[in-house]
Amino acid sequence: MAYNVFSLHREGIPKLLAGIETKEQYEEKMKTIREVWLDYIGGIPERVPVRYEVLSKERQPDHERWHLVYDSVYEDKITAHLLVPFDESGEPIRKPRPAILALHPTNVKGKSDITLPSGKVNRMYALELVQRGYVVLAPDAMTSGERIFEGRGHFESAPFYEKFPQWTTVAKNIVDHMQGVDLLCSVDFVAADRIGTIGHSFGGYNTYFLAGMDPRIKAVVSSCGFSPFARDDRPTHWGRRDRYTHLPRVTDDLGRGVVPFDFNEIAALAAPVPFMNFSGQSDTIFPHWESIGESMKDLYRVYKWLGVGDRFISILGAKEHDFPPEIRKMAYEFFDQWLGGPSHAE
Repeated sequence: MAYNVFSLHREGIPKLLAGIETKEQYEEKMKTIREVWLDYIGGIPERVPVRYEVLSKERQPDHERWHLVYDSVYEDKITAHLLVPFDESGEPIRKPRPAILALHPTNVKGKSDITLPSGKVNRMYALELVQRGYVVLAPDAMTSGERIFEGRGHFESAPFYEKFPQWTTVAKNIVDHMQGVDLLCSVDFVAADRIGTIGHSFGGYNTYFLAGMDPRIKAVVSSCGFSPFARDDRPTHWGRRDRYTHLPRVTDDLGRGVVPFDFNEIAALAAPVPFMNFSGQSDTIFPHWESIGESMKDLYRVYKWLGVGDRFISILGAKEHDFPPEIRKMAYEFFDQWLGGPSHAE
């Protein structure tokens, strides 16, 4: 399974349903894509049992913010904020509510950029979701927040590859986020069958990377995080870089003019989970909006073919690399629809 990069630039994305007539054929194709993806990212190790420590709890006007740390694979620790909404009495909830794993964009502050009122404009989606009544877990990604390697800047991944030269940050993030889902499922005020994930940019593509591997994710919202190889003028951003490296093998593959997949195929691993994507035509980070739109159309065809076309929403706006208020409102309503909404969980 390999695609010529020049053909992708000329002809566009590989169509997911090309040559597919039966559900069995489709399932076999997705099995192959999954195997290729797992091999490429270096595999997902077995997770460790849930262990966490609450470092502090701070009462906010409409929720309680926990500062905690929990275990991940290979003796790693993940720092996070757990945002717990209040019930009608003004106290932290006790009965199960839907929960969201909120993944932050590329930012030195990590979790704090999306959980605190001091966060960047249009990035405080974790804070807004707890204000809406959801339990929200916002972890620091490795290389950000409290997980920056000693003596390094934020989003510098070299120490990771020194320790794990055959692995990838993509797989590390996936397993870290699965450990976060484990934590959410372990607390009695979370409805374990109603967990979604949301993210912008770096956090955006990590949402569907996670959903493709973890069936416990029941709804996905990705903002400005979709970037196919097809018609991308700088696909090397997925490969080896001085700061943050996602998939080292991409660099060598691009040097040979081939790639083993395109990202519409990786996003399709999440189907038929409800999926909302927003991308901007004025996005200077992922500017190839035509092939992004083509990918979204292809994904919609898959959802429709699977009989769940209503579960897929794609918005391609004229905006920049941002998560504007009107799109966030749609995202929250999307979660209300597919996770039952906080008021339906008690």
